[in-house]
Amino acid sequence: MSEESAPGTGEGTVEAAQQPTGATVVGVPRESGAGERRVALVPKIVEKLRTRGVEVVVEAGAGAGALIPDAQYVEAGATIGDPWAADVVVKVAPPSAAEVAKLRSGATLIGFLAPLSAPETVAALKAAGVQAFAMESIPRISRAQSMDALSSQAGVAGYKAVLLAADRSTRFFPMLTTAAGTVKPATALVLGVGVAGLQALATAKRLGARTTGYDVRPEVADQVRSLGAQWLDLGIEAVGEGGYARELTADERAEQQKRLEEAISGFDVVITTANVPGRKAPTLVTAKAVEGMRAGSIVVDMAGESGGNCELTEPGQIVVRHDVTIASPLNLPADMPEHASELYSRNVSALLELMLDKEGALAPDFDDEVLAKACVTRVVEA
Repeated sequence: MSEESAPGTGEGTVEAAQQPTGATVVGVPRESGAGERRVALVPKIVEKLRTRGVEVVVEAGAGAGALIPDAQYVEAGATIGDPWAADVVVKVAPPSAAEVAKLRSGATLIGFLAPLSAPETVAALKAAGVQAFAMESIPRISRAQSMDALSSQAGVAGYKAVLLAADRSTRFFPMLTTAAGTVKPATALVLGVGVAGLQALATAKRLGARTTGYDVRPEVADQVRSLGAQWLDLGIEAVGEGGYARELTADERAEQQKRLEEAISGFDVVITTANVPGRKAPTLVTAKAVEGMRAGSIVVDMAGESGGNCELTEPGQIVVRHDVTIASPLNLPADMPEHASELYSRNVSALLELMLDKEGALAPDFDDEVLAKACVTRVVEA
């Protein structure tokens, strides 16, 4: 169980005009998605790219959601203008059909593109003659850690999920000793301990909760314990390729749900993070499990965008069932746009610099494992 990852789809090549000579121009548009407050590049990274000879054009108001005024971009050396005519356009969320139409043939796009769950976007980019690199397709290898946007944003989401749980909980997270007596600390269970889950465990522990982690990958047990949390061992393992969890068989799912139903009833807070790349999120918290939880407990389902890990989840909503609050926030990193943008900007910059030659011209080497796997549509020179 872990955050979604998507391999490069290898959609083949499209013909395009010769890449223009001179300095590479990078465009930073304002995100158009509902509730999306992040920006793909922050001023500090603009300054860094300028030292490589890269020109940066930022759309007016692109950083407004992250509380970054245009003036800071200008001070960093950027130009405020039309980003869509740039050699490289960097985004956070996948482009809309209208945004794809703004990209010129032969341009390069970098961003989250959802190649497994939204193949129509990849098809539209290919038809438009756009070379596209999906941030979620970057392989999780040591050399690519600085580009791993899935992990950087999952860490933000895991942190924010615990704050949401603490805010909605009817109980204190830490143990409190008062003149009126001692209050026991809340108990928190995190299901799925990838980056988001580990950050959730660490944050809940810092708030004073008694924490427990569970995953079908037994090799992460030591990471859970290193955070001062207990390890919930249900005796079910499902290790997949690349360090991700594979999909459970029907029998394994049934046994997992039975054992989880028994375990979940003992926790005040349950946070779920489990995703299988390209598939509906697995059900970990059944309606029966929710019914067995103590009144006033809370479930924060971080897998709402892919269907949810809780059977009673309503994606994007906060509901109460059987006196248990079930929250399924979408796009949690956008709720912390300043630091989320800063981290994402570093990831984008690291990938972009891998594509530049010594003079700062765009020259991606597709023999490079990182670029080859991240590329979902490739442009070849006419």
